[in-house]
Amino acid sequence: MLDRAVSETTKDTATRPVRFRGAGFVPASSRFGGWVALALVIALWQIAGSARLVNPLFLPPPSAIARAIYELAASGALWQHISASLLRIGVGWLLGTAAGVAVGFAIGLSRLARSVGITFISALFPIPKIALLPLLILWLGIGEEPKIATIALGVFFSTAISVYSGVDAVPRNLIRMAQSFNVPFATIVRKVIWPGALPSILAGFRITASVALLLVVSAEMIGAQFGIGAFVLQAGNLMQTDQLLAGVVILSVFGLAVGRVINWLETRLLHWR
Repeated sequence: MLDRAVSETTKDTATRPVRFRGAGFVPASSRFGGWVALALVIALWQIAGSARLVNPLFLPPPSAIARAIYELAASGALWQHISASLLRIGVGWLLGTAAGVAVGFAIGLSRLARSVGITFISALFPIPKIALLPLLILWLGIGEEPKIATIALGVFFSTAISVYSGVDAVPRNLIRMAQSFNVPFATIVRKVIWPGALPSILAGFRITASVALLLVVSAEMIGAQFGIGAFVLQAGNLMQTDQLLAGVVILSVFGLAVGRVINWLETRLLHWR
């Protein structure tokens, strides 16, 4: 009797597969969901433009924008504007990022650098960098230097903030553990602090890429003959809204390409996540 009761209890409590519920908040997205949504928006936009529901002067249809991009590419003007903007963005972003990473690590690792650096960053970061362009023109002359310096300044502050925030976010227990084993300081920085701060640094790169695009357009609108910003300003002054939106689409493609590059860096450098 007792054996039968035990066997029935064992049968009732037999193991069964349970769905794993400890995956955490793992970011995941559909592979083609974003492209499908974008295609639907463009299709609805084209339908509204073809049906004359929207005045093409105020919002040209995607077909008109694509035609404007094709004509600019065929004439060679598009490549001239893109190359000028890419040169300014690339040089300015590299200079600002290199300086921001160095200063950010100094603030995160040195008490003296923190007391001095955070004060200056807090005072200068809120200043719109494009407001300094006339002063930079006086200092550096009329040419590429003031535009590149404007981009580098905007990138520098955002990079420095993201870097020292990432350094501060590294668990102190890991650092103390390495110190307890008498690991050299340079090795701690390379093996513990750098990997721990890397997610914040890469997130900062996303922000600084947008900052660089914003500043290059603003700087080119003020004092440039070639560049996407100068092209957009000229198209707006002439009410050529199809070419204006063509410039906006090109900037959007820039942002999308940068996002893809940073996603690739995250998969390569943050492989433990």
